[in-house]
Amino acid sequence: MLPLRDSVPGRTTPFVTVGLIVANLLVWFWELKGPGVDVHVFRDGFYPCALHGPCHLPQGFHTLPWYEGVFTGMFMHASWEHILGNMLFFWIFGNNVEDALGHVGFLFWYLAAGVAAMAVQTFVTLQFAGVNAASIPNIGASGAIAGVLGAYFVLLPRAKVLTLIFIGIIFIREIPAIWFLGIWIALQAWTGGLSLLHPQSGGGVAFFAHIGGFAFGLATGLAVLATQRSRRQPREYQLR
Repeated sequence: MLPLRDSVPGRTTPFVTVGLIVANLLVWFWELKGPGVDVHVFRDGFYPCALHGPCHLPQGFHTLPWYEGVFTGMFMHASWEHILGNMLFFWIFGNNVEDALGHVGFLFWYLAAGVAAMAVQTFVTLQFAGVNAASIPNIGASGAIAGVLGAYFVLLPRAKVLTLIFIGIIFIREIPAIWFLGIWIALQAWTGGLSLLHPQSGGGVAFFAHIGGFAFGLATGLAVLATQRSRRQPREYQLR
């Protein structure tokens, strides 16, 4: 399934969403310059083993400190398909979450979602996947964007998503966002569990970063809803 647009227009200009998309694209064009994408990824990606070694890296490469790599890796991508897919999802769902959180709040929240996503992926890698997997650089904005999807899931449950669907044939349907995002996270959870048993089946995708980011978005989205509801409730006064 590929989203084309959602049914909820933004209330404000999504300055932060646009700015983050531009930042990701600028980093991608920088990666394309010499010495090439692979070298940049090995030099500046985030390595789980940087948090808890040892690291088995190709000769001549060293990990960045984890607190640097977690942010550099968040803005790096491995291919045109990788970055264009991530930015499409971010463009469609990011503006509404930015409306809900405010511009400045959304920026810091997005970075926190990326850190939370990377933390979950790192924990799973270190606990279950071994040294070799922990020595593979983790890159991409998808963990933070998964946070956006999780927040959208609870903040806009009645929205609809115009979706391009591939099942032998291609057709376009408008489906509820709660179904689109529910199917998406269910696939991440199923494929992530499968990749624990058969690591080669994962295809290099950090599924647990998606799961961690989505969970972060759900939790913070529910907190935003609770705050909004409490503000709408009338204050109770006790007469003395």
